[in-house]
Amino acid sequence: MANPFVKQYLMTAGPTPIPPAVSEAMAQPVLYHRAPAFIEVYARCLERLKTVFQTENDVLCFAASGSGAMESAVANLARPGEPALVASCGKFGERWVELCEAYGAEVAHLDAGWGNRVEPGELERRLAESGAKVVFTTLSETSTGVVNDVQALTQVAHDAGALIAVDAVSGLGAVPIPQDEWQVDVVVAGSQKALMCPPGLAFAGVGQAALDHAAAGPGHRYYFDWRRTVEGQRKDPPDSPFTPAVTLFVGLDVALRMIAEEGLDEVFDRHRILGRAARAAVRGLELDLFGPEDENANVVTAIKLPEGIDGAAVPKTMRDRFGVTIAGGQGRLKGKIARIAHCGYFSAFDITTTFAAFEMALREAGHDVELGAGVGAAQAVFLEAGVPVAAPV
Repeated sequence: MANPFVKQYLMTAGPTPIPPAVSEAMAQPVLYHRAPAFIEVYARCLERLKTVFQTENDVLCFAASGSGAMESAVANLARPGEPALVASCGKFGERWVELCEAYGAEVAHLDAGWGNRVEPGELERRLAESGAKVVFTTLSETSTGVVNDVQALTQVAHDAGALIAVDAVSGLGAVPIPQDEWQVDVVVAGSQKALMCPPGLAFAGVGQAALDHAAAGPGHRYYFDWRRTVEGQRKDPPDSPFTPAVTLFVGLDVALRMIAEEGLDEVFDRHRILGRAARAAVRGLELDLFGPEDENANVVTAIKLPEGIDGAAVPKTMRDRFGVTIAGGQGRLKGKIARIAHCGYFSAFDITTTFAAFEMALREAGHDVELGAGVGAAQAVFLEAGVPVAAPV
C-alpha cells in the first residue's frame, strides 16, 4: 500500500494534472444535454476552442480519446486503395500508419526515425514519388519529445496540392500551432493534455478544403462523419448528433476560461520557461537529451538514461518511493529514456520537485550524480525569467 503521507505528482504527458476548479465543476450534478443550462456550456466551449486552435474553422467534438480525433481525420480524408502519406518520427506518428491501413489506404510512410524531426525536403520528395493528396503528421511527438516544423510541412504539402492533417494531441495549448495563419487543413487534439481536463473529449479543427474533400468521398464512417457533426454544431443553438460527454464539457468550460484569463500567449510563455528549465536541469546533470536541442520542445523533455543502470527502474523508483510519476521509454526506447512532461497545469515547483526525485532515483540506480545539480540549473532559469511561472488557479 502506498504511503498516504507521500504527496503524488503526475508528470506525464497525458493524462495531466487537473486544476481543482475543473474537478469541482465536474463534481456538480449531471446536466441533461438538451437542457438550456448545458447548451449554454456547449456553445461557449465551441467558441473558446476556436481561440485555442487559433482558427475560425469549426472545431468538431467527439466523445473519444485523442486517437478518436486522429481516426476521424483518417475516416474522412483517406480513401480505400488511394495513396496517403504519413510522415512520422515516433510511436504516435506511426499510429497514423495503422489508422490509414485500417481504412484501406495505400500508405506511403516517411519514417524520419525516433528522435528526429520530419524534414520538409524529405516530405517534398516523398510527395512527388507517391502522388498522395493527403499528408498525416505530428506536431509534438510525445514518445520522443520532438516538435516538428508544422508551418514548413504545411507549405510543402500545399505546394504539392495535398491536404495536411496534424496530430496536435499533446501540443495544442502548449506550443503554438495557429491553424488559420499557417493554413493547416486539419488539427486534431484531445482534452487530457494541455487543455487540463480528463481524457474523453476529442477535437478536430477542420478547414473548408478538408470538409470538401471529405464530402466528395462519403461512406466508410458513421460516428466520426464530419458532415453530421458540422451540421449539428452549426445549428442555433448548437447541437450534437450524439450524446456528448456532458460532465467533461462542464470541466472543459472551466479550463478554457482559465486559459482565456491567463492569455494564450502567456500560456505559451509559461510552457517555454518550463521546457527551458527542464532542459537546463538535464544539462546540469551532465545527461543528454533524446532528440535535437529545440527551444520549441516545451511539451515533454526526453532524457537519455545513463549506460550501465537499469533504466526501467528509474520511473518505477520515482513513483513508488517518491510519489512522482513520469513516463519511461516506449517500444524500442523502453529502459533507455525518461520522459518528463510540462504541458498543461504545471508550474516551476513541479519541475524542481520532479528533478529532485529524478536525481535520487538515479543515485539509487547506481549512477554517480551530484544531488541538486539539476534542480539548481532549473532554479536558475526560473529566477532569470523574472516572471510568474505558477500554473493558473
